[in-house]
Amino acid sequence: MIKIKSDLCKGCDICIESCSKNVYTKSSKENKKGVYLPCPDNQENCNNCHLCELMCPDQAITVEKDESNKKSNVGDGSDKEDVEE
Repeated sequence: MIKIKSDLCKGCDICIESCSKNVYTKSSKENKKGVYLPCPDNQENCNNCHLCELMCPDQAITVEKDESNKKSNVGDGSDKEDVEE
């Protein structure tokens, strides 16, 4: 999950330019400063590299790993090798 702190964003678009997965688009929504914010419209493309978070000069972006949509295979036997009997 990607969170953008609208009060900190200055609209520099570094996050948009640095993302190789095209997660961000330019929004028509303005913050209090009149800045058009980046919008993480394609979060499903995010690979959690955190590059946008690291590149943001204003620390306005937080990338959190979203585990809610991940399927857990723990204990279902999917990690075992096929064995011939």
